[in-house]
Amino acid sequence: MDLNADFSLRAVQHGATVPWNDSPMPGVRRRMLDRIGDEVARATSIVRYEPNSRFSPHVHGGGEEFIVLEGVFEDEHGAYPAGSYVRNPPQSRHTPGSTPGCVLFVKLWQFDLADRTHVRLDYDKMESFAVPGRPGVAVTPLFRDERENVRIETWTPGTRTLIDTTGGAEVFVIDGEFAERGQAFCRHSWLRVPNGERAEVVAGALGARVWIKRGHLRFVRRPGEPETIAALTGNADGLT
Repeated sequence: MDLNADFSLRAVQHGATVPWNDSPMPGVRRRMLDRIGDEVARATSIVRYEPNSRFSPHVHGGGEEFIVLEGVFEDEHGAYPAGSYVRNPPQSRHTPGSTPGCVLFVKLWQFDLADRTHVRLDYDKMESFAVPGRPGVAVTPLFRDERENVRIETWTPGTRTLIDTTGGAEVFVIDGEFAERGQAFCRHSWLRVPNGERAEVVAGALGARVWIKRGHLRFVRRPGEPETIAALTGNADGLT
């Protein structure tokens, strides 16, 4: 299936209203945000593990990146509570599950296939930093390489700020709410903005905490096909 598969267009999904779809494993369901492919797919999803549910052992041919939104995610490498950020690179293997149940925000098949960097962080325990020229914004860096920049941003109530969309950007709401182009984004809402398109947000009365990735929409691959580099205009380094 193809869902929000044209990366030259803005895409919006309000996760709380997207229907749950069954996965191949009992007790594991998904809310699909974007997707190219069928069961093996380049995909962005919200995934829910019911208590004591498990996936069978598998290899991530194109890599897996996720944040734990609720509960505790588990595999043979450890237990990851809410506030965890994990990158399992291409060719990594694990047996995922959850004893108490959990909810994740997950991205699949969006890595450089040569990447072998594992990342496991608890961003709730990490230091955040003020951003010069962006009052009301605090940043917790999660990952950065020549392809992408991944961070948590916390916006104080009423903060108005521009999001750098060089190379394209995605914003996922962990907590709180914001408005953009007159549209309200609340918990588990997702926004994808093409390269260089203006994205000015205003945080709600309680502020917002969001996951942001930028720069990566230059690189698009269907699973099993060579990567193509999307045509961009302007500065395309996406790393500033």
